Amino acid sequence: EGYRFSLHRRDLPGSPDIVLPKYSKIVFVHGCFWHGHGCAKGQLPKSRTGYWGQKIEMNKARDKKRLAALRRMGWSVKVVWQCQTKNPDRLQTSLRRFVQK
Repeated sequence: EGYRFSLHRRDLPGSPDIVLPKYSKIVFVHGCFWHGHGCAKGQLPKSRTGYWGQKIEMNKARDKKRLAALRRMGWSVKVVWQCQTKNPDRLQTSLRRFVQK
């Protein structure tokens, strides 16, 4: 799309995957399993459910804190889930709307 961006800015909470400074926009690309998405890829394994459940809940709490910190800093944040990358056309439209908003 021609946007200038930075990858994995370590000076921002959570080292966001994509940072568009001109637009004050940040995009995280989250793996459905690791970040506890409700889709089929985000389901817990059948073994060691206690361990995985706690691990994923801690990841979700950490994500929530980081997103809140970024918003307090004036950034607009979008999370793209792994399962959403299956449809590139829809994803491109969604990202374009987010940046131009």
